[in-house]
Amino acid sequence: MSQDRDQDLVARLATIPYTGAISDILVEMGLTEQVLPPEIQSISPGQTLAGRAFTLLGEVTSSIDPDVILRPFLRMLGELRRDHVLVTQSNDSLASHLGELSSETAQYRGARGAVIDGGVRDVDYIIKLGFPVFARYKTPRDINGRWRLADYNVPIKIGSVGIKPGDYVVGDLDGVVVIPQDIAEEVVAKAESVVQTENLVRRAILEGVHPLEAFDKYGKF
Repeated sequence: MSQDRDQDLVARLATIPYTGAISDILVEMGLTEQVLPPEIQSISPGQTLAGRAFTLLGEVTSSIDPDVILRPFLRMLGELRRDHVLVTQSNDSLASHLGELSSETAQYRGARGAVIDGGVRDVDYIIKLGFPVFARYKTPRDINGRWRLADYNVPIKIGSVGIKPGDYVVGDLDGVVVIPQDIAEEVVAKAESVVQTENLVRRAILEGVHPLEAFDKYGKF
């Protein structure tokens, strides 16, 4: 898929911030483990997210050496590009894995947001920045002496969901869904069709059509 088509697909996906429909489509296609754990939620209700996974893999450490802690993380931030979503498997429950400056840097470089199986801090600032973040918890604790970035742009697993660099990520108030990149175009097309059909069902219901009759006519409810 070309870069232009990738960007078009992200733009189309961003107009369908409807994880429920996308999850249903993936299940119908035989992919039953594409929803991230329910603990991973938006730090700001109402925000939505769509983009391509830029994966991060972390590990616990006691090091305070900037060459171990800071430089790898900053190098990673410099690799971010348009439409990326930072997707972090932190393997940690102690520290924040994203803060204000990192979010602002990521946003400036074109990233669309972050999904973290771990922590976030500077939440007020990130919300004001308008950078969508989905995380498992909030904490003021820094990573220094606690956590380091071990690798990035590698396959990771969050809960039961395997995530590869370039997979498509969608988040809304219900949670986060991951779409494998090799079927993303098909999933987006099906999701667009579902949204159109559900609009017809909604209109019929509001016009007084019996719910069962609406279901029999459109096959959706």
